[in-house]
Amino acid sequence: MIGLLQRVTHACVTVDGQVIGRIDAGLMVLIGVERGDTRAQGKRLVQRLLGYRVFCDAQGKMNLSVRDTGGGLLLVPQFTLPADTRRGMRPSFTPAAAPEDGRRLFDYVVSCAKEQHAKVHTGAFGASMQVALINDGPVTFWLQVN
Repeated sequence: MIGLLQRVTHACVTVDGQVIGRIDAGLMVLIGVERGDTRAQGKRLVQRLLGYRVFCDAQGKMNLSVRDTGGGLLLVPQFTLPADTRRGMRPSFTPAAAPEDGRRLFDYVVSCAKEQHAKVHTGAFGASMQVALINDGPVTFWLQVN
């Protein structure tokens, strides 16, 4: 399972002209589910996202997590994230989980996050979404949980 996290000052997801998820300062995370991923990996990804220290403390060092700051968490399903891009000029989506598996695991990640953090918003699985964000730093990390 993959989480591409970006520290943001603002992020939102729009579907059919309607904003369905919005946060101010926090993390916007694209979630990619790969074939064979499990609930245990989803739970571990949530632990890492909530505890990953990417926010600055009083000394300007990245020592604070989104949990520490009370920031928002915007989780966006991203089918293309696990694509195999090693060859050719067109990505292969073979590594991505089947849609029903991806939806089930994404929903599980969201439920785990909501159990542990107050400010969780989401995109819509399978929808054509427009994602807007202001990356703070910029700070972007790729987290892969095996």
